[in-house]
Amino acid sequence: MQTFVLAGGCFWCLDAVYRTLHGVTDVVSGYTGGHTAHPNYEEVCTGTTGHAEVVAVTFDPEIIPADVILDVFFTLHDPRQLNRQGNDVGTQYRSAMFYTSDEQKRLFEQSLVRAADLWDGPVVTDLEPLTEFFSAEQYHQDFFAKNPGQGYCMAVAVPKVNKVRKSFAQYVRAA
Repeated sequence: MQTFVLAGGCFWCLDAVYRTLHGVTDVVSGYTGGHTAHPNYEEVCTGTTGHAEVVAVTFDPEIIPADVILDVFFTLHDPRQLNRQGNDVGTQYRSAMFYTSDEQKRLFEQSLVRAADLWDGPVVTDLEPLTEFFSAEQYHQDFFAKNPGQGYCMAVAVPKVNKVRKSFAQYVRAA
């Protein structure tokens, strides 16, 4: 098993997308990359903690290759937006990849090159070493599945889930 910690806007969207993929065994929403110990959602939302909303995606690379996990990441968010995704604005919504080893850093660097070929304009995704990961509050875990009719989920998460389902159909679990 491998785990990647990725930030690409609101963690609800990343969580919703990665849970649909074969070979993904766990997705944990959380916070990392900041200077505050044990931050909570309200603190992170102020943008003063330095933390990003992230997901820790655990997957079996024998079922879904690491490159696919990373290509999905660059499909489901716009890596050209600095410190935002759509109407979600602030450093907590930055595009970032947090590596735990030289091998992960190399894989992330390679995915940045592929992403640059997909998007017009410069990719601003940060590449940072993973420091401490803090799990988000329980109500944020698997938020989309628990709140499918919630306005943000309908307006923002559903289109991202559908885009990934179309682009990576061979890796999507049956509904």
